[in-house]
Amino acid sequence: MKKQSLLTIVFSILIAGSLLAQFDKGDKLFNAGIGLNTRYSGSVPVVASFEYGITDVISIGAGMDFISTNYGIVGANYGYSVFTIGARGSYHLNKLLNLNIERLDTYCGGSIGYRAFNWKDNSFTGQPTGNTWGSGLAVMAHAGARYYFTPMIGVFAEVVITGGVSLNGGLAFKF
Repeated sequence: MKKQSLLTIVFSILIAGSLLAQFDKGDKLFNAGIGLNTRYSGSVPVVASFEYGITDVISIGAGMDFISTNYGIVGANYGYSVFTIGARGSYHLNKLLNLNIERLDTYCGGSIGYRAFNWKDNSFTGQPTGNTWGSGLAVMAHAGARYYFTPMIGVFAEVVITGGVSLNGGLAFKF
């Protein structure tokens, strides 16, 4: 009876460990959260990304972020909005770094995409003006980690470098 219970426990641990694997080919990863940004002060970016594991260490997908701020003071109303969307790729580092923490997925990578920047200002003319200065190609680098509480739900933290630095965090999902 004791041997059977011990075998059941060992088998359960092995199954749970395989369900919580760090990263595998075919995994679908989705992050959604908010961030802190050094380039566009006074605003909180909303971020999301999706990636698909094409090998046991490489995933590709897409990411986006949106930031908007409006400053309204007496005699002036100005602000900006920034929307970035692009293709994204990550290298998952656990195997390279020999990290055997089953619930942890560490990664780094890059993105290339389009950034739309819009500035509005009526402080000088009294009439709204628009300016798309800063719109165009966006090249970004990222490094982060996901920690899963269950086989499908966890949290993520990520540093993104793109002319400034963003520290993003939120919920992580694996399908």
